[in-house]
Amino acid sequence: MNITADMVKELRTITGAGVLDCRNALLAAAGDFEKAAEILRRQGMAEAEERKEREANEGLIAAYIHTGDRLGAMVELNCETDFVAHTNEFRNLAKELTMQVAASNPLYVCRADIPGEVIARQEEAYRAEMGAENKPPHIVERIISGKMEKFYKESCLLEQPYIRDPDITVGELIDRLNATLGENIVVRRFVRYELGK
Repeated sequence: MNITADMVKELRTITGAGVLDCRNALLAAAGDFEKAAEILRRQGMAEAEERKEREANEGLIAAYIHTGDRLGAMVELNCETDFVAHTNEFRNLAKELTMQVAASNPLYVCRADIPGEVIARQEEAYRAEMGAENKPPHIVERIISGKMEKFYKESCLLEQPYIRDPDITVGELIDRLNATLGENIVVRRFVRYELGK
């Protein structure tokens, strides 16, 4: 199939990928834009995983105050370069994350941030809850494991469903921008304030 410059330009506009990458994806997808976009997305996600080991010391601190001034949130979002920190995409992500924190009230950024004693206490509470049930031990462990997964999804910002699109997690939202901008993007920390609490 003949891939025209207009086709490459259109795919580039949709995905934000480089010209050569768009051309190669269109060739691989035989001109099908949806398949080409999926190829580029998969490529970007693979590259994003590799970038996660790189230092991210630049960035910004974003703040959000909810209507009525009774609830607010701040998020420190880091990236590799000052240039990316000043892009609209990065700033919009930071703003979205502050609203996510305000709306969903996570306790930790990710699972690795949860202290071991909190995990042990949570598992013990679930185990005590299951004590009255007369179930085999392997079933009890499976139920506790499922309850812990739910706890992680509620408590960890990166595992929560994104407030604007519950089909993806906050971590997936960040990974998508990571793939688009070509830099490691990290939520360093956050704080949420609610009047009287």
